Amino acid sequence: MSGTVAVIGGGVIGLSVAWRAAQAGWTATVYDPHVGSGASWVAGGMLAPLSEGWPGEDAVLDVGAASLDRWPEFGAELERLTGEALFTSQSSMTVALDAADAADLRTVAEWLDGRGYRLDLLTRAQIRAAEPGLAPTIRLGLSAEAEFAVDNRALVRALRAAGEAAGVRFVAEAVTDPDELAADRVVIAAGTASARLWPGLPVRPVKGEVLRLRHRPGVAPAPSRTIRASVHGRPVYLVPRGDGLVVGATQHESGEDTAVTVAGVRDLILDAQSLMPSLGEYELHEATAGLRPMSPDNLPILGRVSEKVVVAAGQGRNGILLTPLSADAVVAELAGSPLAEVAACRPDRFGVTLPEVGTTVPDTRVRMG
Repeated sequence: MSGTVAVIGGGVIGLSVAWRAAQAGWTATVYDPHVGSGASWVAGGMLAPLSEGWPGEDAVLDVGAASLDRWPEFGAELERLTGEALFTSQSSMTVALDAADAADLRTVAEWLDGRGYRLDLLTRAQIRAAEPGLAPTIRLGLSAEAEFAVDNRALVRALRAAGEAAGVRFVAEAVTDPDELAADRVVIAAGTASARLWPGLPVRPVKGEVLRLRHRPGVAPAPSRTIRASVHGRPVYLVPRGDGLVVGATQHESGEDTAVTVAGVRDLILDAQSLMPSLGEYELHEATAGLRPMSPDNLPILGRVSEKVVVAAGQGRNGILLTPLSADAVVAELAGSPLAEVAACRPDRFGVTLPEVGTTVPDTRVRMG
């Protein structure tokens, strides 16, 4: 492949697209005034498509699992090229605090087993043996050895460094109209801003507050794996980092609001302490909020919306997980050979009629609704 491609958006999706496109022979430019400063910088870094699955969400599971399969090679290549250490845990455990949540874990385990994914149910004693710092009141656990986590901020740094080494150019400017860019192809990978760049694109912001805690001397160490649960109907996760934990995340349909609220911090701390009582002795180092770019069906939007423009948006709360698959899908689309693995993610599932390759499109603003 050869030609020029402009990537609008410098989060992990845009950075990975530009890097992979440059490797494939494209002359790539990333447009973003603040590279890596949005949801990519706030994220927890979980890669958990299996334990987050639910019966009936087969397409979401398939897409997430396809990206998880790419992560070991994708991450290892980035680590080799940049020297960044990306991986922070090698498995995950979802735990239940009451009988209803335990029943849900059994339902998920049975569904996944039927889909070819074997996850282990853990008793109270097995949980305590594996993670002695967790609360003794936890009833049941679901262990996913294939799931792990990455340091999202190290990922941002690595993708930028790898892109620069591959020849990607960075322009610290905001783009308001993709049609004004002179590149042969344009990729919209601007998170929640993607809907403004392509009117009608069904991407909405969902706010998520996240805490970063630092370990203090004499306090119980963080779990060795990612811990997930639902507490009073609220999802909570603990993701290990070298110096402590990431705790997340709230979910609020609050437009463009990124303020961290007292209630949000309170709920996260109380819910996290119900999983790990010693967490209250950690240092509260940082509280941030980001905007997840959600789609109506929780699948990303990956594909061409005009002859010139390709969209890579709507990754929602799984932006880090879906990074390698999104990049591969866009590069395949640029080459005119869409990936079969992302057939369920095509933009035309929202009623868009796409032009054939080589046709003239008088009005490139295809409306989605």
